[in-house]
Amino acid sequence: MKTETTVTSVSPKEMPETANSTRIQTYSKSQLATLYLPHIQPASARRTLRSWIAQNTALQAALAQTGYSEKAILLTPAQVGLFFKFLGEP
Repeated sequence: MKTETTVTSVSPKEMPETANSTRIQTYSKSQLATLYLPHIQPASARRTLRSWIAQNTALQAALAQTGYSEKAILLTPAQVGLFFKFLGEP
């Protein structure tokens, strides 16, 4: 018995938008920083992320409304969404 397999190709324009975008979910600060800065060490990426937050008062205000703490290790999906909104997707 012979089975045929059909392979279809999809151009990037036809792909769903979520296929190329980073998923909004809970991330640690290290994970999120590494998404933005994959070419440097995680500790350096975290420091850079902290400096971006310090320089962006609108992001700071929005994060404060979600209960964000500088000492928090995990970022909620709502907080990650704010990073994507203010800094763009990684």
